[in-house]
Amino acid sequence: MYKIFVGDKPIILSTKPKDKKGIKNYDLKKIVLRDIVRKLNSSSLKEARLIHKNEKKLLKFFLKKAPNVIAGGGKVYNRDGKILFIFRNGKWDLPKGKAEKKESIEETAIREVEEETGVEGLKIVKPLETTYHIFKRRGRYRIKITYWFEMQTSFDGKLYPQEKEGITKVKWLGKKKIEKAMENSYANIKILIH
Repeated sequence: MYKIFVGDKPIILSTKPKDKKGIKNYDLKKIVLRDIVRKLNSSSLKEARLIHKNEKKLLKFFLKKAPNVIAGGGKVYNRDGKILFIFRNGKWDLPKGKAEKKESIEETAIREVEEETGVEGLKIVKPLETTYHIFKRRGRYRIKITYWFEMQTSFDGKLYPQEKEGITKVKWLGKKKIEKAMENSYANIKILIH
């Protein structure tokens, strides 16, 4: 099973339909992604389930439905156990960004965290869950695939939000502040935090 978010509403890729109020099942091979996204955005539908009998092919078939954008990002801890957050487009987020040609996804994740926050001395500890969400750019829907990594740093210098990317704040947040930030964040980020 996979979850792909349209805003905060999930598209679930599964082999099993679910009959429940607010959930609609579709045949993965027959759907037009644009129609599913519009339905989720403009109705009381809580979840769309795209069904296919072969679990191994669920994601492969889905990713052919729109251009893919590959990104890397970090859930960065400092020495005090606080997590690095950015505030972009009115929401709390973790630093991430698009991969550039000829760089590994790990290099992308480190570069993006550095560019968006000013934090240096990053070390990848382990890979985290990969997240998926759908966004629209220049009139076309795209599927963003973000590879996340847990990182550590002993950096204690000044934080610099990358303003040209719409980032207005960069902060190290502890448990209580993270709970508050999650009230104004994205579904994918909540998955990585909880």
